Amino acid sequence: MAAIDGLQTRVIARIRTDFTTKFGVPRQSGLVPETQAVIVFEPPFRDPEAVRGLADFSHLWLLWHFDQVRQEGWSPTVRPPRLGGNARMGVFATRSPYRPNPIGLSSVRLLEVQEHTPEGPVIRVSGADLMDGTPILDIKPYLAYTDSHPEATGGFVDGLGDRTVQVCCPDSLLAALPEAVRVSLPAVLAQDPRPTYQKDPDRVYGMAYAGYEVKFTVADGTLTVTEITKNDER
Repeated sequence: MAAIDGLQTRVIARIRTDFTTKFGVPRQSGLVPETQAVIVFEPPFRDPEAVRGLADFSHLWLLWHFDQVRQEGWSPTVRPPRLGGNARMGVFATRSPYRPNPIGLSSVRLLEVQEHTPEGPVIRVSGADLMDGTPILDIKPYLAYTDSHPEATGGFVDGLGDRTVQVCCPDSLLAALPEAVRVSLPAVLAQDPRPTYQKDPDRVYGMAYAGYEVKFTVADGTLTVTEITKNDER
């Protein structure tokens, strides 16, 4: 619990995802709907009454804490990755984690509410852009009649296009993975996990995902998986 100008925030839940490191996490929520995650409430909030009626909604808003961001103070401008890290924008014109209050906001699809489990009620969602264990500060239903704005403009992001790549992964590597991972891993990789400024076609990158270490290279718009090994630490 933290006091902020007379207010108090509490971690109500934590999310379990297949992303154990920041590298590879989708840049925004909803970009990779193939990924699934589970929200587990902290003991004081494991009351099935708290989720009554939630299953009737298709999408949720998650408010969460950038707990992996270490910073002292804040800067009024940041370098958005979508601009290659070469231009500065006002922090409030971006979704950078380096903010006066490190709070994130994600829109996710609600898959299932399980009211009675050994850990109390749990919520399964898809399309989350959070690391495993991220603290959840609040959960709110997404309301299409007021939250959806088809006419909205995207500021400096408009016109940049989707940064995606073709994924080439040998069937022999995919065959060794659980079915859910076989589906979600190529979708995650298609978002090109590399920082924008990294363009070396000979560099071998490594990404932890779903208990596996995935090695790949990227050249001429194609991401090629070269190795997938089981991560014993998971």
